[in-house]
Amino acid sequence: MIELTNINRNFEVGEETVHALRDINLNIDAGEYISIMGPSGSGKSTLLNILGLLDQPSSGDYRFNSQAVNQLADDEQAQVRREHIGFVFQFFHLIPRLSAIDNVALPLTLAGIVPETRNQKAKAAMQALGIADRATHRPDQLSGGQRQRVAIARAMITEPQLILADEPTGNLDRASGHEVIEALEGLNQKGITLIIVTHDPALGQRACRRLNMDDGKIVSDLNS
Repeated sequence: MIELTNINRNFEVGEETVHALRDINLNIDAGEYISIMGPSGSGKSTLLNILGLLDQPSSGDYRFNSQAVNQLADDEQAQVRREHIGFVFQFFHLIPRLSAIDNVALPLTLAGIVPETRNQKAKAAMQALGIADRATHRPDQLSGGQRQRVAIARAMITEPQLILADEPTGNLDRASGHEVIEALEGLNQKGITLIIVTHDPALGQRACRRLNMDDGKIVSDLNS
């Protein structure tokens, strides 16, 4: 499903070159559950952004479903993101003025799907995550756990092959965090590839495959 070959990502900071990723080689099969761990500045989020086509490698090759996606034009990459990849972030990234159901339906709205179809899909996604009764609430009327489940519903509404989660429990209490992780793992059990960046060792250990990063490199790749 995913093949990274000699991926490097460099940033110019003043007169200094920062090597955020160094010769990353990684293969990921469809349906895997992977955690990416490591200290701050190790390259975890940079790697996740490249996997999600939110950033471009400085060099190397990224193949998604055998297609060299880092060589695609911007609009073609946007189509791959829209059709195949869902994102869950630490800070939710919900639109404050929209109701929960409208936030969930947003990817379909942007894709031009007719209101009746997108509302049906949004209701089904919220029902699956146990938040159907919060459909008309705005984000500021929801708890942190509920907001993150809205974000997960938004990520799953396009039926992606891959979900990327960057510190998905970072702003949640333990109980809410547990509910969110169980929701993400439920999607993985349905065949969606799940990749989670986390600082939490207990959360990282839940994954079937665990990557540890340091100084822009993958220093270990372990399977349960």
